[in-house]
Amino acid sequence: MATRRQRQTAMRHLHESLVDLIAITNQPYRDDALLAEAGIKLDRALFPLLVGIRRFGPIGVVDLAERAGRDHTTVSRQVAKLADLGLVERRPSPSDRRIKEAVVTDEGRRATDALDAARNRLNAPVLGHWSDRDLLELDRLMRRYVDDMIALRGADHESP
Repeated sequence: MATRRQRQTAMRHLHESLVDLIAITNQPYRDDALLAEAGIKLDRALFPLLVGIRRFGPIGVVDLAERAGRDHTTVSRQVAKLADLGLVERRPSPSDRRIKEAVVTDEGRRATDALDAARNRLNAPVLGHWSDRDLLELDRLMRRYVDDMIALRGADHESP
């Protein structure tokens, strides 16, 4: 059983690892490499939104902007560009006609599938030497961590 100090140290190390991971994944050259590997010609600022729409859509611009950590007016213009490119479609929300939701088109799905395949190829040198057990354990623990964070956020938003 871990001591209080060991848990605090582990939590600090986890936070440091997350900060490092975000810093690494936010490096522009990585986005350029991913787009090139996928064979997709798309502005680097647009593809994370396309991936977010695929993952969370149908989704409104305000929610997408919050998830992306960007201003909603900027995201609105970028989603309009994605729509002009035929990668997403904007349609009224069934629950609130004032909100336009974005949803990926078939062409957008092909693009995100190509990005997923490229991401797998680019990650192969990093994860290829991991055991199946380690890879599955990382997947399980990351999902658990994210789900618990979402549950906590949901509980926070429900509080008066």
